[in-house]
Amino acid sequence: MVKASGNRGGGSDEAGSDPDLLMVQSVEKAFRVLNAIGNSGTPCTLAEVTAKTQIGKSAAQRFMHTLAKLGYIERFQNTNSWVLSVKVLQLTNFYLNSNEFIRRTQPYLIHLSKETEETVNLTILEGTDIVFISRYPSRHVLATDVVIGTRMPAYCSAPGIAMLSRLNPEAAEDVINASSLKAFTQHTTCDRDALLQKIAVSAKRGYSTAFEEYFLGDISIASAIIDSTGAPVGAINVAVSRARYTPEEAEARFSGAVAAAAQAASSHRPPAAMMA
Repeated sequence: MVKASGNRGGGSDEAGSDPDLLMVQSVEKAFRVLNAIGNSGTPCTLAEVTAKTQIGKSAAQRFMHTLAKLGYIERFQNTNSWVLSVKVLQLTNFYLNSNEFIRRTQPYLIHLSKETEETVNLTILEGTDIVFISRYPSRHVLATDVVIGTRMPAYCSAPGIAMLSRLNPEAAEDVINASSLKAFTQHTTCDRDALLQKIAVSAKRGYSTAFEEYFLGDISIASAIIDSTGAPVGAINVAVSRARYTPEEAEARFSGAVAAAAQAASSHRPPAAMMA
């Protein structure tokens, strides 16, 4: 499940590595520039892009000029700094509108959102992270900076543990071993053996929990959606505030509904059958 990083040099491959003969290096470099600008959090100058991408100044300038002409980056307030343009959102829109998994799971998310009146999310596992691909916030939403496309480590999130619990133990252990384990709060489980035990417990009960492990005040209950082979393809979770529920109250109130939603989505049963 953990994707190996490709050759980022854009030139010859290192000795002993297999070259990807189908890889178009100029396209890879263009996306490297786009990612550098997008991940910076602040407007980027040419010099900053060059430093972040390890692409020569002349080449980086040409890539930035091309991206600007295509409408994907733009100057920030008539300065020499650059930011992503609104056109990038078109790619997000294309993904959301064309993704069959998102389309198929929407009725279950909507049903669960109405049933619980709490924030409901759909996530997938990518490498060692989870990625939010659909979200129905409630009026009680806590983490307002979590939007579609947000990533967080799988090991300290309920959806991540839920999906890892449906992998074979060796694959789940590979993800944990590849993760940069660190504490985001005083409640984060970041010990390797404790995480493997947590994954095993989640596998037995069919859902997982995370109590203030990434965000203080956030309580999350999640269950994995699986395909016909039993492999995890995503996870549904309900997130509530610690100010409104104790961990025990949240688990008792929402674990059954979350697990039922994930099971219904896995078997393609209609949402009305979730509580049957």
